[in-house]
Amino acid sequence: MAENQEMNPKAEQEQDIDRLMQVRLDKLSELREAGKDPFVITKYDVTHHTKDITDNFAELEGKDVSIAGRLMSKRIMGKASFANVMDRNGNIQIYVSRDDLGEDEYKEFKKMDIGDLVGLRGFVFETKTGEKSIHAKEMVLLSKSLKPLPEKFHGLTDTELRYRQRYVDLIMNPEVKDTFIKRSQIISTIRRFLDSKGFIEVETPMLVSNAGGAAARPFETHFNALDEDLKLRISLELYLKRLIVGGLERVYEIGRVFRNEGLDTRHNPEFTLMELYQAYTDYNGMMDQTEEMYRTVAKEVTGSTTITYNGIEMDLGKPFARVRMIDAIKEYAGVDFDRIDTLEEARAIAKEKGVEFEERHKRGDIINLFFEEFCEDHMIQPTFVIDHPIEISPLTKKKPSDPRYVERFEFYMNGWEMANAYSELNDPIDQRERFAAQDALAAEGDEEAQHTDEDFLNALMIGMPPTGGIGYGIDRLCMLMTDSAAIRDVLLFPTMRTIEQKTT
Repeated sequence: MAENQEMNPKAEQEQDIDRLMQVRLDKLSELREAGKDPFVITKYDVTHHTKDITDNFAELEGKDVSIAGRLMSKRIMGKASFANVMDRNGNIQIYVSRDDLGEDEYKEFKKMDIGDLVGLRGFVFETKTGEKSIHAKEMVLLSKSLKPLPEKFHGLTDTELRYRQRYVDLIMNPEVKDTFIKRSQIISTIRRFLDSKGFIEVETPMLVSNAGGAAARPFETHFNALDEDLKLRISLELYLKRLIVGGLERVYEIGRVFRNEGLDTRHNPEFTLMELYQAYTDYNGMMDQTEEMYRTVAKEVTGSTTITYNGIEMDLGKPFARVRMIDAIKEYAGVDFDRIDTLEEARAIAKEKGVEFEERHKRGDIINLFFEEFCEDHMIQPTFVIDHPIEISPLTKKKPSDPRYVERFEFYMNGWEMANAYSELNDPIDQRERFAAQDALAAEGDEEAQHTDEDFLNALMIGMPPTGGIGYGIDRLCMLMTDSAAIRDVLLFPTMRTIEQKTT
């Protein structure tokens, strides 16, 4: 009977949290009754941040500073105490004494809770143990934390809870904050790099009637005002190429796209894509630009052109490898598609090698299946896989030397596809035929097939110059540059299954 009455650890923990919250609510009530409601405070004048003080200690020693941040620890020792305050870029020790604050203010300090947001003013000094600190002359409660932070020594370790409560994750795990600061630096560096090359940043629609530009299943919605079904974009491509037609010549966009697909360590249904288009160049120009951009980002963010991911070093300082897709298949699968001309031969070798395919798949589709099965995992060092089959590249120019293939590359690192680029198809007649083939696939049940976009074809009829274009997966780039194991680690708020939230 006694066993049945025992409370499970999770329920016991929840009861403890409820008790602590009630204590904090009682403290808030006392403050309000005393006319000291922290939630009515609207500002606090901050002169420095913690890292400013520790980095410039020699200059600031003995001078007054004011900071604001979260109270992360407190050691009460009679008439004098120590605390630790964390702000956006670090933390610092605070020395607090009754003689400096006054008796009433010191009592108020002692009642403050870990997690409370405080403002303080004092002078910079160094303790006998050599720790750079602030000797507080004033300490003000700016906002009351009504729910306790996770226990100090165990922290916030539950992975799913970290993603659901990123705000707590950022407080408890400094390395998480560093990751997202680096993510911001990566995107800022890309923007500076492209701006220096004469590109302009633009914005294109997220709600579209025809979600084209990639092979993916879109999310669908309904626009009540026009009584019209719309989709969330899966790509940025077709609108950006309209701008090339309009004469902007060099454009890029960094934005969210949405694909109604599964979740795993490298996929989230909404993710950040960057696409850029440059008139009067081709996929070779996109390769050169990718090499330069990746080196620039790595050096700016990590300080080196050699990065390490999961213990594997990848050298961005050397020229990136360039290999034909069918040459990679020949090397890793032992199959030479230069000698396989017909669909029947392709199907036969697929069956022999255990590569599964569907009835609708053509020779080019089977080539791509071979590459995915046998080659992707070997593309560890920076590698451009070039010259894809035409069947899987409906928006790309044919190779004049062999029209079965197109001028396209996928850029790989760590076995991951990092970018996808073309010499863009600008022949409206050819493009209409390619769209018709995609429509036929859709009619056969291919939910990822593209559809004819009449307005885009109209733009091509006006005339688009020879153009190189590329799309970069920004989240995967951030994963590599920050040595993050999963895409959720570089998304502040990744997609999660909805759960019922407890109300207070």
